[in-house]
Amino acid sequence: MKNFFEIIISEKVIVPIITIIIAVILYKIMEKIIKNIKIKGNDFGVKRFQTIFILILNIIKNIIIAIVIVVILSVYGVHTTTLITSLGALGVVGGIAFQDIIKDLYTGINIIIDDYFFVGDRIKYEDFEGEVTDFGLKSTKIKSDTGEVLIVANRNLHEVINLSMKKTIFHIEIPTSIESNKLKVEKIINEIISEIVKYDYVEEKETVYLGIEKINSDTIIYLFKVKCKQGKDQELKREINQKIIEYYKKNNIVLKD
Repeated sequence: MKNFFEIIISEKVIVPIITIIIAVILYKIMEKIIKNIKIKGNDFGVKRFQTIFILILNIIKNIIIAIVIVVILSVYGVHTTTLITSLGALGVVGGIAFQDIIKDLYTGINIIIDDYFFVGDRIKYEDFEGEVTDFGLKSTKIKSDTGEVLIVANRNLHEVINLSMKKTIFHIEIPTSIESNKLKVEKIINEIISEIVKYDYVEEKETVYLGIEKINSDTIIYLFKVKCKQGKDQELKREINQKIIEYYKKNNIVLKD
């Protein structure tokens, strides 16, 4: 029992545990600091910095893991200096084996420098389409609309279509009671448009009220056009519909089916 207790409180047990705990706490603190950094600017600039921050976080994680390994090996009497030297020699001998890792790192850096895509962008890789959810030193994660996650080594991302760079146009039809005041309705529509054009991904000049699309026996259909980044249209449509309901209710305008 005494021997067991001595083993539990020995340096070879306590130091690795404390080292791992400190490493986890340090990483969590750095993660919180980086994620709480508020970035101002347009949508493009914000996403670029968010991607860089995620990459920095991945680098910090790898550095912390390397330090923890070195500390634990030192506790167990492994000469880390000799080990690092041996690994360096092994790296020279087995350089071909590490070429893929080097390519991943090189491509990852180029993706950021050349603005190929950022976290949050919608991209198409071969036949897989989805949103970039994570970007690391070695790989990129892409999540489809149905929930599948594709993890691609950065070196293979030589041909990617960034759908977020494209623009899409859609029309919003608002069926309104024919008894509603036309000028009041048009004023409401223009107020809604003035709100949505504040978003960085909406084209202000191309988002306009077009007028009356159709008149039925009890309904007037008002029409306006929206131009935004591809991939943002569905989200924006839902938000516009919500605003229409809120504005109409607030102004006692009857929205028809």
